[in-house]
Amino acid sequence: MGGKNKSSGKAEEKMSVNSRLIESIEELNYRVTVGDVAGRLGLDLRVAEKELLKLAADSQGNLQVAETGDIVYVFPQNFRAILRNKYWRLRWEKWLKKAWDTIFYLIRISFGIILITSIIIMLLAIAVIIIGISSGGGRDNENRGNSERGEGGGMVFLPRIWIMPDFFWIFTGDYEERFYEKRREIESGGSSRLNFLESIYSFLFGDGNPNKDLEEKRWQYIAAVIRNNNGAIIAEQIAPYLDNIDISNETSGDYILPVLIRFNGYPQVSETGEIIYYFPELQVTASEREKTEIPPYLKENLWQFSMATSQQKMAALGLGGVNIILALMLGSLLTPEVVRQMGGFIAFVNSIYGILLTYAVGYLAIPLIRYLWLQRRNRRIIQRNQQREKQAYILQNSPQLQNLILYARNYGKQKILTAGDIVYTTERDILEQTIEKLDGHEIRENGC
Repeated sequence: MGGKNKSSGKAEEKMSVNSRLIESIEELNYRVTVGDVAGRLGLDLRVAEKELLKLAADSQGNLQVAETGDIVYVFPQNFRAILRNKYWRLRWEKWLKKAWDTIFYLIRISFGIILITSIIIMLLAIAVIIIGISSGGGRDNENRGNSERGEGGGMVFLPRIWIMPDFFWIFTGDYEERFYEKRREIESGGSSRLNFLESIYSFLFGDGNPNKDLEEKRWQYIAAVIRNNNGAIIAEQIAPYLDNIDISNETSGDYILPVLIRFNGYPQVSETGEIIYYFPELQVTASEREKTEIPPYLKENLWQFSMATSQQKMAALGLGGVNIILALMLGSLLTPEVVRQMGGFIAFVNSIYGILLTYAVGYLAIPLIRYLWLQRRNRRIIQRNQQREKQAYILQNSPQLQNLILYARNYGKQKILTAGDIVYTTERDILEQTIEKLDGHEIRENGC
């Protein structure tokens, strides 16, 4: 079972990398280097190279090789359509996503439906038991008199409880899109549009990890720092985007080792004796790129207890209180004698009473436990944000570090592969290119 989950996780990660890779190629005008892609997405260089080669083979892309040995990957503008036609999984991906959105949405609203159903069942059961007990004293005399008058006995008239919300909208399949629109609206200062059933789930389980793309953003920012500085940096420049920097590794600079491994970098001692970290592959680009705007440090979002409004959370809490009070009342009324005498509906409620009580307790216990857990987790997030902000402040306000950054930036140099640098491309016949290359050498030699 663990093996299946592991392989499934790898498959999902691979699909995510491919999707991001395709988008970055389109944004970079279908002509990229490994450094372009790795720098934009924060990918491991080996992963980026492997995926680019596979994507070029699958989408009828071409390779251009410069005299320096650097490679440019050129893709047709319709390569997404080529991939979609080749792989049935990509064709059905959108349909499967819609199906899962519908299923997941029904799961979310089911907790609210269960809460309402639980309250209704317990209200009816309590009403039946109380009415039955209150009318049980003179039942024999009443039954005799009723039979003489031809009247039936034992019938209980209960008040009607009308609950008529419009449930038809719950089967819409675009829940996930609407959910993230709501999150963006709330984060931008707007008001929540969670409906009642959605607010119940949000009250119970929250609204997901607000930092699910944190690692992706971290490596994107670090790669952008490197490329903005022409492929040469000092260690302090990436400290505001990393965690777990203590006194020991801050002094030694060991925290930069994962960055060196990911982007094939290496340290180099400058003429002034300073250590400059050099990333030659992130210097290579297919065309001149503008510097990427990035925040001064990596900031994690705090976990929210719920996206629901204050009124919705109070309503959810109030219904939970009503639910557990009814469960305790019902438990005190469901004696063996009452169940045996009334049977029918009361016997059914007695059989599921354990489930009703468990749900009533869990409905209040889960949010309480989650609230305490979020407080502890948010304290750690605040500490990490403060540490990274401190690193950014030191970097921006230290004249010595700023001079060193300027020196490192001048030390590095961006390499742009133009059409004149290309000596071979898979777009044309290799023999034809070889003849042209030889002719070019002869012309240069004769000119000399």
